[in-house]
Amino acid sequence: MYSAFKIGKKFLHYYFTAANGKGHGVHSPFVFDLITKVLNDTTNHPAYTEVEEQRRLLLQNETVLTVEDFGAGSTKGLTKQRVVKQIAATSLKPKKYAQLLFRLVNYFQPKQILELGTSLGITTAYLAKANTNAVVTTMEGSAAIAAVAQEQFDALQLKNVNADTGNFDETLPELISKPESAFDFVFIDGNHRKEPTLRYFEQLLAKAINDTVFVFDDIHWSAEMEEAWEELKQHPQVTLTIDLFFIGLVFLRKEQKEREHFVIRF
Repeated sequence: MYSAFKIGKKFLHYYFTAANGKGHGVHSPFVFDLITKVLNDTTNHPAYTEVEEQRRLLLQNETVLTVEDFGAGSTKGLTKQRVVKQIAATSLKPKKYAQLLFRLVNYFQPKQILELGTSLGITTAYLAKANTNAVVTTMEGSAAIAAVAQEQFDALQLKNVNADTGNFDETLPELISKPESAFDFVFIDGNHRKEPTLRYFEQLLAKAINDTVFVFDDIHWSAEMEEAWEELKQHPQVTLTIDLFFIGLVFLRKEQKEREHFVIRF
C-alpha cells in the first residue's frame, strides 16, 4: 500500500491532468452520457438518507469483533480484535463513491449483481436499493463482519441480497460453477492485490455478458493494484475503461469499434 502522502500526490496529478468532469471534449456518446447522467447526477435519492443513517450508526458502534482477514496486507487466517466503528471509519467506501455505485446500477439496471467484499454492508445496500428487482450476491471473507452487514440489510428491509461468507478463493469458484450464475454488474473490493484481482476478473469473464459493468476499487492503492489496472486495460476482451482514481470502470462492449481508455475527473 502506498503511503497517504504518495496517494495524495498521485491524486493531485490525476486531478489536474484528468479530462474535464463535465464531458467537454469527450467524443464517445456512451461515455458522454455516463458523465452527464451518472457522474454528474445530483439527485438526492431517498435511499441516500436511509443508507447513510446506517453508516452513522456503524460509526458509533463499539461492538468488538473477532475478524479473520484474507485481504491484502494480512496473513491468511490472521485473526484480530476490531471495533465496528473503527472498521466503519477505515473500510467503508466514502459516501461520494458509494452513491456513485447506486447511480451506476440505477442507470444500467443490471439484473444480477455481484460484490466481492461486503464489509459492513453499506455499498451492498446502495447496490440493492438502486434496483430492487435485481439480485445482489455479496461475498465477505469474515463471518463476524458479514453478521454485522446482515444487521444492516435487515434494518433496511432489503429482500434482494444473498450473502455468502468465506475465502473468495473457495467461494467464488463455487459460485461461478453454478449454471444459473451470470452477472451484468460486478464490484470487486475484496482483495487489493494484483494476482487475485486479475484472477477474479478472468474467472468472472465466463459469467459476463456484453453489457457487464466491472467496477474495481482502489486501482491506485498500491503499485500492485496499478499494475493490475494496466493489465486490465490491455486485456483482449476489454474495450473501454474509465479511471476515476479511487475506482475504475471496465466495459466489454463489442460495439466499441476502437479500444479507449479515459481518465475523468470526479
